[in-house]
Amino acid sequence: MSSFKLAALAVAGAFITYFSMYAFRKPFTAAEYNALTLWGLDYKIVLVIAQVAGYTASKFLGIKVVSEMKPAARIRSILGLIGVAWLALLGFGIIPHPYNWVCLILNGLPLGMIWGVVFAFLEGRRQTELLAAGLASSFIVASGVVKSVGQGFILNGIPEFWMPFVTGAVFIPTLLLGVWLLSLIPPPDAEDEASRTERLPMSAAERKRFFLAFAPGIVIVVLVYMALNAYRDFRDNFAVEIWRGLGFADQPEVLTYAELPIAVAVLVISALMILIRNNRMAFYVNFVMIALGGLAVLVTTVLFMSSRLDPAVWMITVGFGMYLAYMFYHTMFFERWIALFRYRSNIGFLMYLCDSFGYLASVGVMLYKDFFAGELSWLRFFTQISLTMGVMTLALSLIGVLYFLRREKRWQSAAQPEQSMF
Repeated sequence: MSSFKLAALAVAGAFITYFSMYAFRKPFTAAEYNALTLWGLDYKIVLVIAQVAGYTASKFLGIKVVSEMKPAARIRSILGLIGVAWLALLGFGIIPHPYNWVCLILNGLPLGMIWGVVFAFLEGRRQTELLAAGLASSFIVASGVVKSVGQGFILNGIPEFWMPFVTGAVFIPTLLLGVWLLSLIPPPDAEDEASRTERLPMSAAERKRFFLAFAPGIVIVVLVYMALNAYRDFRDNFAVEIWRGLGFADQPEVLTYAELPIAVAVLVISALMILIRNNRMAFYVNFVMIALGGLAVLVTTVLFMSSRLDPAVWMITVGFGMYLAYMFYHTMFFERWIALFRYRSNIGFLMYLCDSFGYLASVGVMLYKDFFAGELSWLRFFTQISLTMGVMTLALSLIGVLYFLRREKRWQSAAQPEQSMF
């Protein structure tokens, strides 16, 4: 298969599959569940926390399941996991308030492993940055699209609790198409392995060795990701409320249109990283781009709070800055980390380590909002966490660069063969 055909097939399969998965994960956030509460909390917050709790548990399971998964199990795993999530949405429609929140735990529990299974088709290739950019752009666009579809169903009389199940049903054909395309992707060839290092399932002992070899760097990277993921998740889950606070009430199309320029810009920037063949240079470019993303969020939020930036432009710009940093985690950061240090492993371990703590941070932010900052509007709270995320991402990225420069010197000066140190 030619490089162009492989890229087209892989991008199409990964994009369509992950885009379709969002139709089983995010539509419920398009509803507001007004006047419904549970345990003194707004019911939408209960639902969001319930799904994120399941999703977080899924990420911790994924550290083992995804990193150990063999290629032959990938396709049936995707279909089985999403099938379970869809059945949970059926229960969400059947079981009445205030008991159906449990269904969203069951919905999130399988879905958290889909990313790693899909990404396994793409990693370890000379084109991985391009392929991963296509995959990662799906979640930028998909969330807005499926929420627009969900709001459309509500406006046409579908009950809020049944809307997520109906939205998922609409995307089943595209899911099957995406999975079929993934099944056609050949494994990495010898040139890929020479350029990016062979990717293999990792046992518990191998995961422990990897962690101990890079422990301080992993902690720094996880902290940055916690800030990014909590911020992205809050912006995504409460986009309807934030846009309403900005003066865009009853305009569901803004949820899609605002994300399209972000997706295009971030996709192009990420895909261009394929031009950097040197793994060392590419690895440190990752840190620069992540830091720039945090800086963009910080600066534009200060301008917005001082009324020197249009609200819609600010919402789009902070989305761009956040996704610029977030996408580099999902496209080339771990890919080039493994390639630079020539560690025969897979991205699933690192990605799910970050994701598991990232979603714990997401739950923490939502609980903080409800119990300690409940008097703040959604918009005001979002501006505050924008400042926090920007500072954390910028500062910790710079610290990460210093750590890995020192770590690289020790690796290069080691007298043992390069693999023996791991």
